[in-house]
Amino acid sequence: QVQLVESGGGLVQAGGSLRLSCAASGRTFSSYYVAWFRQAPGKAREFVGAISRSGSSTTFADSVKGRFTISRDNAKNTVYLQMNSLKPEDTAVYYCAAHTSYSGSVSGNYNYWGQGTQVTVSS
Repeated sequence: QVQLVESGGGLVQAGGSLRLSCAASGRTFSSYYVAWFRQAPGKAREFVGAISRSGSSTTFADSVKGRFTISRDNAKNTVYLQMNSLKPEDTAVYYCAAHTSYSGSVSGNYNYWGQGTQVTVSS
């Protein structure tokens, strides 16, 4: 079992950057495939991107491709979401999620979730 805690959210102007962190408990964090999702008010939860267990492979939603990157430090049990060139439409609560198997972009496939961190991008 793993517990996830996101941090790093805040208020930023359009064009700015933020780095979110997803810190995990447990000694086997490297066994988990980790994804980021986001949910804006009144909208469904949306896949942002994901990273493989080793960190060698990442995938992103088209809406953030080229602007966001994901990395992980398994020694620190942490996954990072670097967000650059932020836009007002990136405003949402951002969640990290984990599963021991490849789970793609479907939120229902993930069985471990953090509490979320708010990102607000002003125009």
